[in-house]
Amino acid sequence: MKLTFMYQSVRDLPSALAFYRDELGLDEAWREGDKTVAFELPGSPIQLMLDVPPDDHPRWASGMFCEVPDVQAFVKEHSEFTWVGDVMDIPDGRSATFTDPFGNTVHVFDQSSA
Repeated sequence: MKLTFMYQSVRDLPSALAFYRDELGLDEAWREGDKTVAFELPGSPIQLMLDVPPDDHPRWASGMFCEVPDVQAFVKEHSEFTWVGDVMDIPDGRSATFTDPFGNTVHVFDQSSA
C-alpha cells in the first residue's frame, strides 16, 4: 500500500476551495469534473483530495487513500477486514473502502484501466 491522497469529503466544493486554496494557500494539482479537486501539500508527495460525495454512504468518509496493485486481489486477500460497500469503478481503475479496528476509514485504489 502506498499512501497517495488524504481524502476529505466536503459538502460544498466552492467553499472548500476558498478555504484550502485561498486561506491556506495550497496549489491545485488536478480536478475531476465539478465534484473533485486535489491540492499539492508542500514538501510532500501526498495530495489532499476534496470530493463532494454523491450520497451519505459511509464509503465516502474522510480518510487515507492508498494505491495497491490490484483492488480485487487486495479485497480477496483481506476478506477479514470490515469492507464498506462494494468494489467500485473510478476514473482509471477500481476502489474499495474498509474500516480499521478503530473505526477509521481507509480507501484503496488501483490504476488498472489507466
